[in-house]
Amino acid sequence: MRVGILGSSDVAKSLGRGFLKEGHEVMLGSRQPEKLASWLREMGKGACAGTFSETSRFGELVVLAVHGTKSVEAIQMAGAANFNGKVVIDATNPLDMSAGLPPKLVGGLGTSGGELNQNALPGAFVVKAFNTVGNAHFYRPAFAGGPPDMFLCGDDAKAKEQVSRICKDFGWNPIDVGGIGFSHYVEATAMVWIITAFAGGHWNQAFKLLRK
Repeated sequence: MRVGILGSSDVAKSLGRGFLKEGHEVMLGSRQPEKLASWLREMGKGACAGTFSETSRFGELVVLAVHGTKSVEAIQMAGAANFNGKVVIDATNPLDMSAGLPPKLVGGLGTSGGELNQNALPGAFVVKAFNTVGNAHFYRPAFAGGPPDMFLCGDDAKAKEQVSRICKDFGWNPIDVGGIGFSHYVEATAMVWIITAFAGGHWNQAFKLLRK
């Protein structure tokens, strides 16, 4: 499968690395694709880079891995029509870092990042996922007690099934939270990870939903 990832941060690169290890072709999208040259050399065959527009056209599956408060702008730069009919993994968190760290979450019910991204992509199927853990643990996370849980939400059942399979391939247990309207809760869960990571230096942590 061809996977287009909008973004050039560690989040985008880590997700790209995981998809490449699973045998997919990956294009990372950036406003300045040339700055990804070293990553491309490191990844080798199957990896390429392009503009946001080129990347959204390239991907059979598209991932949003830009700064969360800039995701709608990135979608507009890429061209919303290039996402039509595609599953879009939204790995973003809309964070305000203007007052320093830890950041504050932007938006709420009805104005969450996931909802804004779905509204900007009416012809695509947005699934919020991979936003509640640090990028170092995206692929094959190794934690005691078995695989950690990956919370996801979206309005299309088939899209969530596809993203759930990807989560399993990456070593996660997917937990379907519901429709894209619940994105705020998933993004707020990410804030729990972020706050505890900054407060105690607990960067090697992940969530597990225990059931009886």
